[in-house]
Amino acid sequence: MTVQFEQQLKDRLEERKQKWWAWHKQNPQVWEKFEEYTLEAVASGRRHYSHWAIINRIRWNREIETRGGEFKISNDYICYYARLFHAKYPQHNDFFKLKPLKEEKLIAGLVEQRNSWNVSPFPKSRHNR
Repeated sequence: MTVQFEQQLKDRLEERKQKWWAWHKQNPQVWEKFEEYTLEAVASGRRHYSHWAIINRIRWNREIETRGGEFKISNDYICYYARLFHAKYPQHNDFFKLKPLKEEKLIAGLVEQRNSWNVSPFPKSRHNR
């Protein structure tokens, strides 16, 4: 049962990534601005910064300064832009503090649980503890 659940989580995670990637390809201007603003933050001497702040600057600029109307960037996509930045700029791979995605966390917990099971057919003796 756990292996099946683990596979479902992996499938769901892949589906989320693919959904973001499709949106990303249709909205390349978001990555261009994300990259520009992040490199600007790096150049200012910051060692760490918020990927949420970068996305909110993009939102602000698009909606307020340029009067471009409402522009939707799903909060679910923000972490993928930070991960893409880390992949493209490995010298800054700790610029954004990233948490594991919900599915990644659950998968890690299942793997840890599976690894902790006593797989020996023999019970542990008092001397082996």
